[in-house]
Amino acid sequence: MALKTRDKLIEVARQLFAHKGVENTTMLDIANASEKGRRTIYTYFKNKREIHQAVIERESDQIVSRQRQILESASPAAEKLREFMEARFQILTCPTGRREQQESLPLLMRLDVKRAEKTRRLAARKEIEILRQILAGGVKAGEFSRGQADRALALIVTLMQGMDSPGLGEHLDDAGTERRAAQRDIIGFIIAGMHPGPEAPSPLIPTES
Repeated sequence: MALKTRDKLIEVARQLFAHKGVENTTMLDIANASEKGRRTIYTYFKNKREIHQAVIERESDQIVSRQRQILESASPAAEKLREFMEARFQILTCPTGRREQQESLPLLMRLDVKRAEKTRRLAARKEIEILRQILAGGVKAGEFSRGQADRALALIVTLMQGMDSPGLGEHLDDAGTERRAAQRDIIGFIIAGMHPGPEAPSPLIPTES
């Protein structure tokens, strides 16, 4: 029951922030809209800043929900890595993907650029941590070379940043590369290079104690 109450307060606050703006929303507004007393709100959140941070946390979790499902699946690490990259490449393979993704974002994120950027940065950190865990799992299972996992981490993070750049699809078109083929080739290239080898341990992928 406590979790449901907190979730409801976060969702009500999210909607109010979207329609009225954070500055124009009061704790009393949230109490009235959620049909909870102010005392109930202060049981869960000390102030509006804290509930706003909870909204950002929730939105960032929604952004990486697919990647988290991949991490928690029972698939081998190589398949998890493939699915992770395929999910991230969907922006490239669907010409309307970026527009649809933008339209699916909460109004709060579309109207408030500064706070939207905070949410995206938090989501990016979570996404990188999920990727790190997939690679570490592959090293532990003997599927991946530790040194190659280190290199792949830096490479894939760079790719993710590049995929978020406007006009990337047009650049691929200019290079004479069909986007789905580029996706397949990039993923195949990375997966093929992950096999274990005699390299020294990497400092970026945690070592089992």
